[in-house]
Amino acid sequence: MALLTLSSASDVQNQLSKTIQKKRKAMKLSRDELALRSTVPTSTIKRFETTGQISLRQFILLWQSVDDLTALIGLTKEQPTAPKTIEEVLRT
Repeated sequence: MALLTLSSASDVQNQLSKTIQKKRKAMKLSRDELALRSTVPTSTIKRFETTGQISLRQFILLWQSVDDLTALIGLTKEQPTAPKTIEEVLRT
């Protein structure tokens, strides 16, 4: 069953690109410097920051250059589900 969301895949891509760009700027890194750190070409970083388009592998390389991968790994952890009925609440 898919969850209803108001965000599109494009919205998420753009938010991720803006987050990495913000972290890059906070670290006072140019795109060229980030390219050296991450091994992702400068042109790819520019395209990512303007369009949100990038491969998953390159995204991970960029992320680990500006932040800890723990936050990304945390996305893969199963989240506890909240009870949906009063009966479920009473059983816990």
